[in-house]
Amino acid sequence: DYHFVTREEMKKEIDAGEFLEHAEFSGNMYGTSKAAVQAVQAQNQICVLDVDIQGVKNIKRTDLNPIYISVQPPSMDVLEKRLRDRQTETEESLLKRLSAARVDLELSKEPGLFDLVIVNDDLEKAYSELREVLLKEIQKTQESRKS
Repeated sequence: DYHFVTREEMKKEIDAGEFLEHAEFSGNMYGTSKAAVQAVQAQNQICVLDVDIQGVKNIKRTDLNPIYISVQPPSMDVLEKRLRDRQTETEESLLKRLSAARVDLELSKEPGLFDLVIVNDDLEKAYSELREVLLKEIQKTQESRKS
C-alpha cells in the first residue's frame, strides 16, 4: 500500500532514519518505511517490495535477509511498447521512466545483486518462475518455525 505524506513530513522521517530505502523520481519522493515492513512481518506475512536498484543496494545494508528478484522486460523496445500501450504516461514521464529503466537494467548485471532474474517474455512462464521461488521460501520459513 502507498501512504501519502507531505514532502516535509517525508524529509523529516528520512532524517529520523525511519526508512529502509528512499528515492526521488520525477519530482516525487518514494520510500519503504521500517514500520510498514515490520507491520507485515508481525502478521506473519511475506513482504514484497518494489524498489529500484538504489533501493536494493540500501536494503542490502540492513539486517533484513530477503531474496532479491528482478523481473525484467525482454528488451527496451518491448518495455517501451508496453508502457505506450498502457496510455498512462505523458511523453515526458515515459521518456524518464525508460531512461531510468535502461540504467537499472545495466546496473542489475552486477554479480550477486539479485538472487534471481526473471525475464518477462511470457507471462505464464514468468509467473511460474516467481511462484516456484516464493513457494520454496515459504516452505523454508515454515520449516524453520517448526524447529
